[in-house]
Amino acid sequence: MPRYEFKEGSSSKFWEITLSGNSFTARWGRIGTDGQEKTQTFGSPAEAQKEHDKLVREKEKKGYVLAGKGDDDDGEGGGGDEPASNPELEAAILKDPDNVDAYLVYSDWLQGQGDPRGELIAIQHAAAQASGTEASDLKRKATAHIKKYQTLLLGELADGVKSKEISLEWHLGFIRSARLAKQDYDSEFDVVEAVGALLKHPSARFIRGLTVGMTDFEENHYSRVADAIVEVGGLKTLQELFLGDFQYPDETEISWTYLHDISGALKLLPDLRKLRLRGGELELGDVDLPELREFTVETGGLPLGAVKSIANAKWPKLERLEVWFGSDNYGAEGGVEDIQPILDGKGLPNLKQLGLRNSEFADALAQALPGAKVLPQLEKLDISMGTLTTEGARALADKAAAFAHLKQFDVTENILTDEGQSLLSKAIPQANVGNQREYEEDYRYAAVGE
Repeated sequence: MPRYEFKEGSSSKFWEITLSGNSFTARWGRIGTDGQEKTQTFGSPAEAQKEHDKLVREKEKKGYVLAGKGDDDDGEGGGGDEPASNPELEAAILKDPDNVDAYLVYSDWLQGQGDPRGELIAIQHAAAQASGTEASDLKRKATAHIKKYQTLLLGELADGVKSKEISLEWHLGFIRSARLAKQDYDSEFDVVEAVGALLKHPSARFIRGLTVGMTDFEENHYSRVADAIVEVGGLKTLQELFLGDFQYPDETEISWTYLHDISGALKLLPDLRKLRLRGGELELGDVDLPELREFTVETGGLPLGAVKSIANAKWPKLERLEVWFGSDNYGAEGGVEDIQPILDGKGLPNLKQLGLRNSEFADALAQALPGAKVLPQLEKLDISMGTLTTEGARALADKAAAFAHLKQFDVTENILTDEGQSLLSKAIPQANVGNQREYEEDYRYAAVGE
């Protein structure tokens, strides 16, 4: 138990405090006596930690000096007062998030306010300029600084970081990216609540990347995560979003997890550059993402509404598009006619990589691809994991010239026979035709359904 003592004139007093979970016990009195003792309980460990640190600061201001440390004190949890904020300097960073000078100006101001983020900016900037041993030492110093001031820098997120259910990347004093996920079935970590706390926390003012893994091992879904983004009014700085970072089938089957309606959140992410979604029952609504470069949806069953949303999306800077369609047994709907705007290259002037994967209409797709208007601008084409047969392979081989410019053409994990593989490999040498699934006439399913 940390013990603080105050000796001045006739005063000779001690004060001790022990923090445990969501409560702490304080003991105080004249040195040489047992003194008095009081335990206080709070709504959460974070609240207890905050009040604990507040009392320690008050005692230190009154002249109490730490006399020793108990076995349970690891030196963590220090912090200043409430986080400082300067809207004008923050606006300068938001206007140009890559402007290091804006961060350094903010660093000077924050240090003047006693906010530990100011010094953290300076340390991390110095580390970025250094090399070798000096850089390593500065990185260790930054890690120690974050640990020392974790109460202010993390607040109620500290427990999640300690349990490794929250992992953070820090950049110039602030959280650059975060991943949140339940570790196992017995975990009591509330992912959605933690996402909300993260997005509201001053340390995440300039967050660039958000990844969410398992939210629940009984009913894993992401609509409430999208709601949390809506609740904070969106994130102007967020550039990368991944909902569904789980291992299937080890953690859960892909069709046992639900994305639901995320359209409201997408409308509030104007600077999004990379969007990746994994799961079923997806609703996208009208997609208008002017800065998006990459879009991926991995599913065992893509509903027709989502297919149409993707086909008619407004994302003029998109460079990479990957869509898994899935099995009709798990909700997949639509066909070639529904993705015609993509094949026509409508609104996709910068598209270079196209993946139309995991489909049960792969043969029909093979018939349509040679004449697709988007094909000449592509560098990579991927129709893997589907139900492409020898019939489809023949359609592709007959129009091999249309694919001659491709750097990569992936047709793996379909159901090609040896004959189909031979046809394609001879006609289109750059096609990757290996690793085919077993062909059965009456069993033609996409590679990923359940």
